Amino acid sequence: MPQQVEILIIGAGPAGAVAAALLRQQGRQVLVIEREQFPRFSIGESLLPQSMAYLEQAGMLKAVVEAGFQFKNGAAFMRDGCYTDFDFRDKHSAGWGTTYQVQRADFDHVLAKEAERFGAEVRYRHEVLDVELARPQGGSRVTVKAPDGANYQVDAGFILDASGFGRVLPRLLKLETPSNFPVRGAIFTHIEDGIRGAGFDRNKIRVTVHPKHCDVWFWTIPFAGGRCSLGVVAETSFLDQYQGTPTERLRAIVGEEPSLLALLAEAKWDTPARQIVGYSANVEKLWGPGYALLGNAGEFLDPVFSSGVTIAFKSASLAAAALQRQFAGETVDWQADFGAPLRKGVDTFRAFVESWYAGGFQRIIFHDKQQPEVKRMISSILAGYAWDQSNPFVKETPRRLAALEALCTPT
Repeated sequence: MPQQVEILIIGAGPAGAVAAALLRQQGRQVLVIEREQFPRFSIGESLLPQSMAYLEQAGMLKAVVEAGFQFKNGAAFMRDGCYTDFDFRDKHSAGWGTTYQVQRADFDHVLAKEAERFGAEVRYRHEVLDVELARPQGGSRVTVKAPDGANYQVDAGFILDASGFGRVLPRLLKLETPSNFPVRGAIFTHIEDGIRGAGFDRNKIRVTVHPKHCDVWFWTIPFAGGRCSLGVVAETSFLDQYQGTPTERLRAIVGEEPSLLALLAEAKWDTPARQIVGYSANVEKLWGPGYALLGNAGEFLDPVFSSGVTIAFKSASLAAAALQRQFAGETVDWQADFGAPLRKGVDTFRAFVESWYAGGFQRIIFHDKQQPEVKRMISSILAGYAWDQSNPFVKETPRRLAALEALCTPT
């Protein structure tokens, strides 16, 4: 007979783990199906301070603080030898101004173990194969493959898809729609960075713009212990110009940016680089009868502002609140209570991502006469507070951003 569960979560990554912990605190029965065995590699290592509020809400903050990750208090930007930075403690929005830069294999494992501590059952190396939604008998039936290859079924009262780039329900239900972003790719690795001296702030992610192409950029994310995550993001037509292994291609592109090349002069490239292509994704809708999509399973914009984990946590928090009301017998409007508010912040991030690649936001942050209050408003968004309606750049994102771009554009 199929196992009966109140809530089935697909994926034990950040969105799934936080959702599981929140739902267990409500007393719900939670089963998490995870395809991989943790710890496992994942990209997206630089958190935003807004994330800390959701970790605190989920009861996971102590475990994360005690894990020994690299402290983070802001973001730095380099272009043509010009440097600027944002201290997230100096921001418009109330709330956390610091966070961490994490090796995701360790971070995700910490969160998954915390979800288990709260009483969620996590099944590693189990894979969802099929879903039958909104059955006449009630709930949904999920077909799962166990590690030994045998299939079994689970009847769930509600499904949360937190499968990340696996995008299980969007694939099975044909919910995927094309992203409006060009097809971009990333080549990345972890290295022993060898950075010495006081010229590099390890408490900040550094984003470096390619000297000849404003839509090509590098990330340098310091970890505790002298290692860092290093990657380049560009349209695939740019990346395809370079030959060799992913490591050879990444080193060749890094060699074109003098400040980054000098910064990493003593680095040991001890981990083979990887590449992902076409990561931006969208869906027709974020919810439906008996399910909701969390984090990257619903939509992924771009890595430039490290918004992925924050959006994942926000979606988990919204979904858990809606499910609490639904299990209490209330009628829940999933569009009003989940879909619309989630997209509001995503659309704020989207506007800034589009402006970054068009060059407008780069003109803003490298402008030599920045207004302190405006900088604090922008700092809030870069810190993840993309849902704070008291911030004019959230409440009226396109208009405010366009006006500031025009002000910072040379005549």
